[in-house]
Amino acid sequence: MDATFWVTISFFIFLGILIYFKIPKKVKNILEENIINIKNQISEAEKLKEDAKNILTDNEKKISDSKNEVESMIKNANREAEKNVIQKNEEFHNLIENRKKNAEERIKQLKNQAVKDIKNASVKIAIESVEKLITNSLDKSKLDKIYLSSIEETKIALKKKSS
Repeated sequence: MDATFWVTISFFIFLGILIYFKIPKKVKNILEENIINIKNQISEAEKLKEDAKNILTDNEKKISDSKNEVESMIKNANREAEKNVIQKNEEFHNLIENRKKNAEERIKQLKNQAVKDIKNASVKIAIESVEKLITNSLDKSKLDKIYLSSIEETKIALKKKSS
């Protein structure tokens, strides 16, 4: 009997012990459990993948909606800004027109006042000239001199008032 015989016998004894303790059945059960576990994990992973796709689609839709909303908000803001610019421009022009009218009115008032002042000064000078004429002799040459000097005084007074 050689060693190969004993190895063969030991191998069959080993197989017998494995079968006696139902080791192949236990290994088969463990492998089946692992297969079922792996299948469950795969199906769960597929469900998670579908959920992720749904979430991605929802988020892409939200992003698209947000972009549209932002564009709409920008358009509305631009319209409002244009309205405000136009309104402020009109208000500015109305203010300038009112100021222009007020300035023109003030100029008219000052012009009328200046005309009144000139008339009053002219009357005053004329009265003074008449008084001088009366106080001085009524000589013709003196009257001409007084008249000419009165005209000169009136011109000088008018020039002072106008400047």
